[in-house]
Amino acid sequence: MEPTPFLEVRNLTKHFPVKGGVLASKGARVHAVDGVSFSMARGETLGLVGESGSGKSTTGRAILRLIEPTSGTVLLEGEDVTRMRGEPLRRLRRDMQMIFQDPFASLDPTMTVASIVGEGIEIHGLVRNRKERDARVVQLLETVGLGAQHLNRRAHEFSGGQRQRIGIARALAVNPKLIVADEPVSALDVSIQAQVVNLLDDLQRQFGLTYLFIAHDLSVVEHVSTRVAVMYLGRIVEIAQAAELYGNPRHPYTEALLSAVPVPDPASKRNRILLEGDVPSPVTPPSGCRFHTRCHMRVPDCSKNEQTLKEIRPGHWVACQVRAP
Repeated sequence: MEPTPFLEVRNLTKHFPVKGGVLASKGARVHAVDGVSFSMARGETLGLVGESGSGKSTTGRAILRLIEPTSGTVLLEGEDVTRMRGEPLRRLRRDMQMIFQDPFASLDPTMTVASIVGEGIEIHGLVRNRKERDARVVQLLETVGLGAQHLNRRAHEFSGGQRQRIGIARALAVNPKLIVADEPVSALDVSIQAQVVNLLDDLQRQFGLTYLFIAHDLSVVEHVSTRVAVMYLGRIVEIAQAAELYGNPRHPYTEALLSAVPVPDPASKRNRILLEGDVPSPVTPPSGCRFHTRCHMRVPDCSKNEQTLKEIRPGHWVACQVRAP
């Protein structure tokens, strides 16, 4: 009997109503996430990649119930997150935290670091008084490479890298099990990105964390992920172990993404695959395989048959009738 997955996402869907214009009057909806399913083991890092607008961030926020899913199920250690309300959901939020993309927008400029990091500690009753809270905050700041001298400073006094460290400390404050990291280094200078990625790696080993790591930079994802899932227009089109996916991509979209990743050795330059046209509108996604309008390998049936993930080898799933008939 297989063990229960730490996190299991089943057919997760999030549609947003179109506001304004002719489409709004017709009840049109943006298909941001359209039937996403995957599972995660405790302690692993699943990289979720794809172009802007593919639905990555919406998936992460829907899993955490920061936005309400339209339909689908999210199970954390067997508990149905999507059905929880009130106090049970509030308690569960201790186990699920988020690191946001923009360290400038995600920190309240009117609050001190002690208040930003300590807010969750106080809400969940993890300390008895402010003295205990501040001691815990100092401990967290030192864990992420800052210190007690930063306790009473405000967000505008810090660099981008320091602000993201504060955001990481805030996520750690309530001792979570799952962290959704939504493009945590994309807003940082390249010289700082490696430091933050290494910090996240160290914290995972230290606290036994499970990461859903959302990013569009495939070179970053390769180094941090146990497995990688590729999203296109609201759906997962390929998922595999990181080494397998980068070494043997099978979906044409994955191949195109990887062909654009710079390589340090000019002798091993990849043949660039240029995608045709633009990403279709998520309001009216294409029929059949959603990638067929831009795919260089399409056949006539691609526009008719909706593709589901099929296992082509152990742990490697692809949604493509050409590559996984």
